[in-house]
Amino acid sequence: MACQSVAAVMDEQALLGLNPNADARYRHRAMAYFEQLKESQDAWEVCAEALATGIYNDDHVKFFCFQVLEHQIKFRHAGLSAGQQQLIRETLMKWLQCQLMNAQPEKPFIRNKAAQVFALTFVMEYLTLWPKFFFDILSLVGLNPHGVDVYLRTLMAIDAEVVDRDILHSPDEMRRNSLIKDSMREQCIPHLVESWFQILQAYQRSHPELTCQCLEVVGLFVSWIDLNLIANDRFVNLLLSQMSVEELREEACDCLFEIVNKGMDPVDKTKLVESLCQVLQSAGFFNVEQEEDVDFLAKFSRLVNGMGQSLVLSWTKLAKTGNVKDTAETLQALESKVPLLLQLLVHEDDDISANIVGFCYEYLHVLKQLPQLTDQQKTNIEAIMLAVMKKLTYDDEYNFENEGEDEAMFVEYRKQLKMLLDRLAQVCPELLLEAVRRVFTNTMQNWQTAQFMEVEVAVRLLYMLGEALPASHGAHFSGDTAKTSALQDMMRTLVSCGVSSYQHSSVSLEFFETVVRYDKFFIVEPQHIPNVLMAFLDQRGLRHNSPKVRSRVAYLFSRFIKTLHKHMNAFIEDILSRIQDLLELAPPENGFLALLTSDDQLFMFETAGVLIVNGESPVERKQALMRSLLLPLMDAFRLLLAKLLQETEDERQAALADCLSHAVGFASRTSKAFSNKQTVKQCGCTEVYRDCLQTFLPALSCPVQRGPLRSSVRSFLHRMIICMEEEVLPFVPAASEHMLKDCEAKDLQEFIPLISQITAKFKSQVSPFLQQVFMPLVLAIFEALARPAEDNDQAAALEKQMLRRSYFTFIQTITGSGMNEVMANQGAENIERVVFTIIQGAVDFPDPIAQKTCFIILSKLVELWGGKDGMVGFPDFIYKHIVPACFLAPLKPTFDLSDAQTVLTLSECALTLKMIHLKRGPEFIQFLQQDYLPSLQVSPEISQELCQVLQQPDVKVLKNYIKAFFQRAKL
Repeated sequence: MACQSVAAVMDEQALLGLNPNADARYRHRAMAYFEQLKESQDAWEVCAEALATGIYNDDHVKFFCFQVLEHQIKFRHAGLSAGQQQLIRETLMKWLQCQLMNAQPEKPFIRNKAAQVFALTFVMEYLTLWPKFFFDILSLVGLNPHGVDVYLRTLMAIDAEVVDRDILHSPDEMRRNSLIKDSMREQCIPHLVESWFQILQAYQRSHPELTCQCLEVVGLFVSWIDLNLIANDRFVNLLLSQMSVEELREEACDCLFEIVNKGMDPVDKTKLVESLCQVLQSAGFFNVEQEEDVDFLAKFSRLVNGMGQSLVLSWTKLAKTGNVKDTAETLQALESKVPLLLQLLVHEDDDISANIVGFCYEYLHVLKQLPQLTDQQKTNIEAIMLAVMKKLTYDDEYNFENEGEDEAMFVEYRKQLKMLLDRLAQVCPELLLEAVRRVFTNTMQNWQTAQFMEVEVAVRLLYMLGEALPASHGAHFSGDTAKTSALQDMMRTLVSCGVSSYQHSSVSLEFFETVVRYDKFFIVEPQHIPNVLMAFLDQRGLRHNSPKVRSRVAYLFSRFIKTLHKHMNAFIEDILSRIQDLLELAPPENGFLALLTSDDQLFMFETAGVLIVNGESPVERKQALMRSLLLPLMDAFRLLLAKLLQETEDERQAALADCLSHAVGFASRTSKAFSNKQTVKQCGCTEVYRDCLQTFLPALSCPVQRGPLRSSVRSFLHRMIICMEEEVLPFVPAASEHMLKDCEAKDLQEFIPLISQITAKFKSQVSPFLQQVFMPLVLAIFEALARPAEDNDQAAALEKQMLRRSYFTFIQTITGSGMNEVMANQGAENIERVVFTIIQGAVDFPDPIAQKTCFIILSKLVELWGGKDGMVGFPDFIYKHIVPACFLAPLKPTFDLSDAQTVLTLSECALTLKMIHLKRGPEFIQFLQQDYLPSLQVSPEISQELCQVLQQPDVKVLKNYIKAFFQRAKL
């Protein structure tokens, strides 16, 4: 039945719009009505009356009324009259009374919203207007299940408002919350705890869902109330009895976990954990093998993990105090949990096992700190090792070709186990090495008949030793230690027992990963290289039937060759002929699927380059091999570019451009093989790369697909500048001309680093070219920056910001490379135009990164042109524009002196002032004191102070002073 008295006058038409299926017109009206009720001084009272009288049966209307009420309490409580505040309290209590009388409870979403409103009212009024909040509610609801449900939901909502650490609170709210908790502890917590006990006792059979809710409440509150109210025989026995009730056991477990997790004195914590463990053990909960409910066991494992970690924490605290007796007792308590830990760790369900890893990890950390290990502790370590080895194993259901959520979870779980293995290696490396050796050797002897997961994990363990045992990779095979010989034996077995032929992708991958992890082994025993090379090159590796294996092996092969290139001389031509088909460019019209993706092919080209360059062949042979590697790419490029120029269909154009980009990328990647010692010239490869440049550069003037083509050719030029040095210079002017034609902001932004690289590398060699290209480039930048864009187009705004930064960096490179003439020879008008953009960049754009660059440039220009024999008219420019920039920029509201990047900008600004003083001397000081600083209304005392600091030799003093100067000026 509904509680009914008088009808509140509400806009019935607007209420129709609350139904989710209502049309837009009604929904709009409902929203407007909601805003009206929220903002009105007293219109919301109709909602209060509707809730108090229960006249509406529609759930959406009830929810709406609570929302209106929530808004009043949350945002307008202080402005309500005493009568209105009283009305809210009465409304809530009347609504609650209705719940006691209704046969059916409200829907959960309404009960949750009501609980939120109760909690908000509590937070606002408990300390002042409603100290008897809990007593009023408890006396009303008694043990009525509908009432108890709202009471428990309200407690959870209060926890969210007052206690939950994940919710950010202001300092005022934190102070208020502390006061609320203190008052609750004094006034009502014992009564609340008593009510929880009554609820748990009364409802555990008839209303398990209420009991679970109550257990959750106890778990939430236990962290900040007196533990003795909960951790006593009466309460704990009740919780333990509920651990045996199927519907309650998981929540009871969670509740015990929260009790155990409560911060307390280490000796008391050990006693609490021990007493809990005794009761749990005598009740049969430690017999993990007999428990079939895996969901419960996952919770139980979490509880044991909490108890174990609490004991570790107690032990750590006690060990620091030097309390020998209590420390020993806590360690004993800890050790007694290890049999249970092992049962849970080795459980076939990974969730149960994962939940105990934390305790296991910390237990091993304790053992690591002990001066000596007992036999029992060594036995424990071995048992943990065996458990970890067992649990690392894949199960039959793992889907290697299409990994989903379950597979991702197992990968994460494996990472946790790896942490345990690393910790085991720290505690007892000899034991771990011996255990892995035993498992590995036994499995490799029978790999043909073993299941894939056994073989995979045996190889995986050998791989994991590389990180677990403290040594650099090379050191694994140097020195005459037990470890070296054990690892060497295992590697010898791995590469000679034939396991590389095992027909499962996980084993194949693990084999190659391990071979590359221990590539230094082959320096010690190079006789195994031919066998392993064949594994890489045939159907076990690069021609495996799994694309995933082929892809990974392409990368691993490149790493293997890089490390062992000195040992490859005898095999170079054989390898190159065997990978020939993997180096072919797959044109877009080819119907067949290539063995490797273009990304994988990059590694193959790099590998081929490394083999050719580092071989011991005569120069002519290297030259011939490199040409035969690159010539097919050039031929294909010419052919495809001609096709692209004739193609009209967008999709085909994109596919052809993609293929052209790959050809350039592959050629570029071969050059990675050249080191500083082994230049392209010494290998006789200059000519073939010059031919590549000649082949690729025409793509820059291709009218279609400009973006990808320019990008790939530009990257190739970057590489060639590094490899070919001045040989590349003849190609630069034409390339630049093409790249500056019809370019967008992004093209320019990517082109500038190329010009900067050339400038920094060749300096005066490229001065004539730079003088020629300087203004065309600058004008192209100005044009791109001036292009209008939509106000809200953030991508365009960011593109312009990045271009502006690139432009300033380019000017900085030129001024900083000692090429004064590049800018000096641009004509007075152009110079002025450029320098004005630097002033503008320093002052007008709130981008500290660009501003810092601008001040560096200004400082350099003052150094170059600001002296007695500098550029004509420049000293005048300094006083008119550069000095004001040094003051106007830091005075801008956007110049944030609490930002680290901005402070760096200010430092450069200070250095600019210092440079002006260095170049102009007393004249500058006089200008500041008599003209400029008075115009900024700076007092004579401060002016004098600033000028004195400017004349001191210590720049650090100036930087600190300038910061303080502008901080004061901005107050």
